Amino acid sequence: MPELPEVEVVRLGLADHVTGRTVAAVEVRHPRSVRRHLAGELDFACRLAGRQIRAARRRGKYLWLDLGNEEALLAHLGMSGQMRIQPPGTEDEIHLRVRFQFADGGPELRFIDQRTFGGLSVEDVVDGLPAPVAHIARDPLDPLFDRDAVVTGIRRRHTGLKRALLDQTVVSGIGNIYADEALWRARLHGSRPTATLTRAQGRTVLAAVTEVMTEALAAGGTSFDALYVNVNGASGYFDRSLAAYGQAGRPCPRCGTAIQRESFMNRSSYFCPRCQPRPRQPHP
Repeated sequence: MPELPEVEVVRLGLADHVTGRTVAAVEVRHPRSVRRHLAGELDFACRLAGRQIRAARRRGKYLWLDLGNEEALLAHLGMSGQMRIQPPGTEDEIHLRVRFQFADGGPELRFIDQRTFGGLSVEDVVDGLPAPVAHIARDPLDPLFDRDAVVTGIRRRHTGLKRALLDQTVVSGIGNIYADEALWRARLHGSRPTATLTRAQGRTVLAAVTEVMTEALAAGGTSFDALYVNVNGASGYFDRSLAAYGQAGRPCPRCGTAIQRESFMNRSSYFCPRCQPRPRQPHP
């Protein structure tokens, strides 16, 4: 699933290509892609026709287009969702789900989703956030992100450190990839009980999260396959810089010890057993 850097790359592309344009028509090609819009696909299309896109915004992994009048087009990319800009008349993609045409007759916006886990909906905006996003915490790239407050929140949790980093109500935008990379940089094991984390260690791991996400954003995000691309169809290349995630059996770039993989919440965690020693009493 795309994490903060990948979603931010898409947001930047949308800001460049659709801000200020007026939607002329919407074609829903697959109803599952607008299942979160409870009034149905016809209402979805009618609510958007004639609306001007004011801005492209993001909170964590959630992306939305500001429509004015306290409404927004909310998008969650899921496992394989893509927002693509295409010239009119371009051949339809196999997994094209929703097409947006604009009054200026220029490039279309297309929502493509192979697995249909993502989705679009028109939502009310309350205090600057679409209603379904209200519970999502600020992310480390947000100018108002309060690192010390987040450290306090993490230390109050009775869980493992990696689980806390993945909790979007504590800090948003972090997924499996960047959690593993930040923990490697901070020399902390993901099963470290949050209650034993010092404030200095908490600040260190959040600084590492910010650092790795900033570097990933500059590289266009992390692409392991063709499912994640930017609005122009280009892949990111931060996977070439990964030190821990997906590197099982390869030498740690810092000490040379083989990176290990272990199961974690139906996924995998990657770490260096020397640089990131497992705590004596890890949190289950």
